Amino acid sequence: MRVVVADDAVLIRSGLIRLLEEFGCEVVDAVGDGDALVKSVVAHRPDISVVDVRMPPGFTDEGLRAAVEARRRVPGSPIMILSQYVEVSYADDLLADARGAVGYLLKDRVADVDEFLEGLRRVASGGTVFDPQVVAQLMVRRRRDDPLASLTPREREVLGLMAEGKSNPAIGRQLVITDGAVEKHVRSIFNKLGLYADDGDQHRRVLAVLAYLRS
Repeated sequence: MRVVVADDAVLIRSGLIRLLEEFGCEVVDAVGDGDALVKSVVAHRPDISVVDVRMPPGFTDEGLRAAVEARRRVPGSPIMILSQYVEVSYADDLLADARGAVGYLLKDRVADVDEFLEGLRRVASGGTVFDPQVVAQLMVRRRRDDPLASLTPREREVLGLMAEGKSNPAIGRQLVITDGAVEKHVRSIFNKLGLYADDGDQHRRVLAVLAYLRS
């Protein structure tokens, strides 16, 4: 993967570069502020950008806002937010175009390098990966008109685990149900959200997760 790294902390940026290169990624650029991120995405068209939330000059949500702008200029450009903080306002904007290729992980909860790299690959290929704490805070912003109102509690559980990037077998293991039961729940979720087979299973999965995160 060709990667752009955006983090104002020099040690973290250097550590990410070394980690990514060690596992075969090509870091095409490493920047320390939001404006530089946007320029880098436009110039390099990376397979994915790994972006911190809080960067200069205000150290609030500059990274998220820059990620949204980068996606506006390069539609669908994959973004993995990697931060200590959950900032939901612009996370909603990242999800708004329904293209997928978005992830949001928390630095202090990434305990396995292989899982992190698998998350990067999933997002780079158009999928979504969200830390459960991020999902929980996005759900707090639930709108009154909830498109998921027709889902059963079990279907919501399955969809929540889909949002974390889990495969059907992994969902089955966590919920202690068979693969067939998971597939049945997933089909029901697709049908209730009006996502039909001609859209392709992977595309429907992304759209279902985006509907969940925006609801």
